[in-house]
Amino acid sequence: MKHVGILRIGFKLLVNDRAKFSALLIGITFSVFLMVQMTAMFAGILNRAYSTVTNIGAAMWVIDPAVNTPTAPVPLPNYLLDAVRSIDEVSFAVPLFIGGGQVKLNSGTYQPVSIVGLDDTSLFGRPQLEQGDIHDIYTENAFEVVNDSEFEKLENPGIGTSFELNDHRGVIVGIARVSANGLNGVPTLYTTYSRAIEYLPNPRFTVSYVLVQPKSAAQVAAIKAKVAKLGYVALTKSEFNEHIANFYKYQTGVGTNILLMTVISFLVGLSISGQTFYTFILENLEKFGALKAIGAKGRELIYMIFFMAFLTSLTGYGLGVGLVTLMISIARSYLPNYAAIITFWNLSLAFAMVLVIAATSSYVGIRKILKIEPFDIFRG
Repeated sequence: MKHVGILRIGFKLLVNDRAKFSALLIGITFSVFLMVQMTAMFAGILNRAYSTVTNIGAAMWVIDPAVNTPTAPVPLPNYLLDAVRSIDEVSFAVPLFIGGGQVKLNSGTYQPVSIVGLDDTSLFGRPQLEQGDIHDIYTENAFEVVNDSEFEKLENPGIGTSFELNDHRGVIVGIARVSANGLNGVPTLYTTYSRAIEYLPNPRFTVSYVLVQPKSAAQVAAIKAKVAKLGYVALTKSEFNEHIANFYKYQTGVGTNILLMTVISFLVGLSISGQTFYTFILENLEKFGALKAIGAKGRELIYMIFFMAFLTSLTGYGLGVGLVTLMISIARSYLPNYAAIITFWNLSLAFAMVLVIAATSSYVGIRKILKIEPFDIFRG
């Protein structure tokens, strides 16, 4: 509390120069806005890339080592399902089919769709229905459609709506909702595994993934080792998500481009705030010299500079986060496909960068102030 007086003087010096204070706030706010917006877009892309894993909800996935994303499976041999089921540590294992097709709508237009085939016996991974009865999926030609941002592309189907898929008739028997929307921009249809492989042309192997429920969490390592001996990979839900994220980060241009834009946003904020803060110090040199002349110590002036820089930076951080939150909320209201989400990771990264901006700005000001001599100020 002994430095409250000097900090109060610094606050008044800062806010009384409204032009410089506004320029500092605008620069940092704009920088934070861009940093959070870029990383929020990337987080939204990853969240949608995880959507299949999230919506199915299996504890473990057995995949081919070449798989990068769940929507692009490498078919597994049918014997692998029996082999996994025979593992002592496995509670149960079921097949999952994921494929793509073209449906012909009643209007005569064609629409690409993603088909998810669930285990006929258990329907493990089934979505929650908004309309319809889950047991109707066993009726002839039955499909369930996901009511998400792509729903309208199927011309807003209702219960009983029919379509064609590879010269087979399909009927909507349920409208479902899922936790996360997909990334590929196509509607999703759920049906039974047997119907999916009957309706869609397939290679020799038809199992896209084997979904595994271990008897306990302690059995996961043993299951992984035994599946690895079969030449395949068993991943937990979180590990599969990390695998997908690494693909988008390092094997596509998405991660690189987002990183580049984030760094540019950081440099813009750093340069604007550093230059503006330095100009502010230069214009108030005589005031700092006067404070030194009346007994203010160098340490107290350093506290003042830190206080001014961090106050401005944190205020800009709050305004930037608020602005991007408002923009994302508005965009989601009008653009259902808008994928950006704000996460703790986004905010933490932006906060760390803002602290670097504040520290750099403080360093620029401190170097100048410590060189001030009251004699030079009063002599001028």
